[in-house]
Amino acid sequence: MNPEIKLRQAEIEDRDIIWEIIQQSIERRRQDGSTQWQNGYPNLGTVESDIAKGFGHVMTVDGEIAVYAALILNDEPAYSTIEGAWLSDGEFVVVHRVAVDEKFAGQGMVKKLFDQIEEFTRSHGIQSIKVDTNHDNIAMLKILEGRGYSYCGEVLLRDGMRKAFEKIII
Repeated sequence: MNPEIKLRQAEIEDRDIIWEIIQQSIERRRQDGSTQWQNGYPNLGTVESDIAKGFGHVMTVDGEIAVYAALILNDEPAYSTIEGAWLSDGEFVVVHRVAVDEKFAGQGMVKKLFDQIEEFTRSHGIQSIKVDTNHDNIAMLKILEGRGYSYCGEVLLRDGMRKAFEKIII
């Protein structure tokens, strides 16, 4: 039987579970030797802000939260300046703060998440998805490459330069 996978907006009741998942991801990044997420960001305040603004989304597997991501429409000031060039200048969804519950690690959940985000983007008539990641986040770099995202250049975020990618959806 195939599990039921859904993407939905996060609610304040999800906050503690989301924060637990992000803490697991922070620790995994540290163990992988990554510098990403090792300076007190993201934190519980980030999660609360995401939920309040309607950015926070969870992907559930049979009703259980497996993955967290912030989906932000057309709004990432850091993306207005890129060393390189975006593929498009239409409406876009930004994907930030992707974190997988360790119970679901190694099950292709982030690939499934990107399927869901692409469907969300298409169904809302939005042109593309933009995402950035650390140069040392090998897992995410592989996923983006495998999902057909194009490397567009580098953007400066609060914790340094990040590799920026875009995929045209419609």
